[in-house]
Order: sequence, then structure tokens, then C-alpha cells
Amino acid sequence: MTANRPAHSTGKIPLTWLYVPGDRPERVAKALYAGADVVIVDLEDAVAPDRKAYARAATAELLTERQPVPVHVRINALNGPLSALDIEALAGRPGLSGLRLPKVTSPAQITEVAERADAPPLFALLESAAGVEQAYAIATAHACLRGISLGEADLRADLGVTLDSALDWSRSRIVCAARAARLPAPPQSVHPDIHDLDALAASCAHGRSLGFLGRAAIHPRQLPVIEAAYLPTPAEVTAAREIIAAAPTDTGALALPDGRFVDAAVVSAAERTLALSRRTPT
Repeated sequence: MTANRPAHSTGKIPLTWLYVPGDRPERVAKALYAGADVVIVDLEDAVAPDRKAYARAATAELLTERQPVPVHVRINALNGPLSALDIEALAGRPGLSGLRLPKVTSPAQITEVAERADAPPLFALLESAAGVEQAYAIATAHACLRGISLGEADLRADLGVTLDSALDWSRSRIVCAARAARLPAPPQSVHPDIHDLDALAASCAHGRSLGFLGRAAIHPRQLPVIEAAYLPTPAEVTAAREIIAAAPTDTGALALPDGRFVDAAVVSAAERTLALSRRTPT
């Protein structure tokens, strides 16, 4: 597949993805109204082995009809027997908006899932050194793939790193791969401490500076912090409007009275800021 395809965009730009265990239907029901842009029902890490079948059946029942927000499902590992059962039970369900594929390490894994009947939009989680090294190949594996992101807990363990900043190279690699493949900017991986919201806000600010857009969450209290961190500030919106208003009508460039330089790249960034402030795709 070629990378020169249009980026996928439906509805408003998502900023928050809320994980919820698939074997806890009562929590799933609450999550659907918690304010997340997307709810991710987890059949993998959050579900004990003896609860996998129940989680799959409960999720399949939920997805027999459309839900108030898009619902993605993180299926079990692709190199194990459970993923095929998950896909068979869920593919084609009216309420399924996407499958999240864990621990992806090669483009062939994407192609295999995508070529099954009724394949929904796919989202690849890269959670190892092998996955990160294959980021662009994975991102361009098939038109059904609509996004990539990191699974940082597994990646940290695989790399043997202890400092959070040691993951910044891998983070930038994912951001660049997504952009080169014309996919949406990746969301950040989850912040595991659900109580320290100040640390979450600081981490989101760092992620935004690296080019991420939005973040996965594991508790509803994290959602407003993530959204606030990723939405443009009033000052940023005002500056973007000034740039658009002053933009040259040709391909040239100019300097604003306050010294800011405006060219096509600056205008494009301003347009993205305004689109994000409205939560509408560009």
C-alpha cells in the first residue's frame, strides 16, 4: 500500500480515549456517558484469563447496536489463539467503530486482520522495540489502518529504561511515522497515576510539544485534564486568527507588525489551531 492516501477523519477531532475492562459491563455502561470522545473496551490486559470468554460475549452483546459515542475494542494479542475468536465475535457488529490491535510488530499482522470479512477501522499499538522500528511500514500496511500509537508500559519494560524521557525518541518516531503515512497525530499512552492530575497535565503538555494529539485515559477524572491540555488556549486561537487575517494572498511571506513572520507553513499551522478549537477535521 502507498502512504499517499487521505487521512481518515469522521466527526469531531477526538482528544480523549477511555479504557474500560470488557468483563465489567456496568463500568462500560457508565464509560459511555463519562465524556470521552471514544470508549475503548479492553479484552486484553485488563481482563483475567478466566474472564476472557465472558468479556468477549458481553462486548459482542453491547455492540449489537450503535452506542452514544464511538466504541473501539482492544482485542487480545495477535500471536495468540484468542484474537481470532475476538475478531469473529465482533466484526460486523453495528456498534463497533474500530479494533485496536495490541503489540503489533509487523505490517503483515495488519494486512492479515484487514483482509478478513467485515474488517472495521484498525488502530495499531506499538509496544516493543520491534514495533517502533517498523512504525512507518505498519502505518502504511493497509487502508483499513486509521491510526498508530505507543503502549508505553510494555515498551518501557522491553527497552529496560527507567527514565520517562528515555522514551522520547520512540515517541517522536511514532509521531513522524503517523505524519509521513498521512494518519492522524497519535494520542499519548495512558498516564498510570489516576490521582496525580498535576503530573498528568505536565505530561500532556510535554506530549503536545512532541506532536501528540490527545491521550488515552484509564479513569474519567483524567478526561477534562487531557482535553484542557490539548485544546488551544484563547491566546493561541487569537494569534491564529490574526495570522489567517494577515496571510498573503500569493505564495509570498510577510512580517506582522509585532515581528512575527508569516508564510505558508505558519498559515497551515494556524489553520490547524482553529480547526482544533472547533474540534472539526481539516
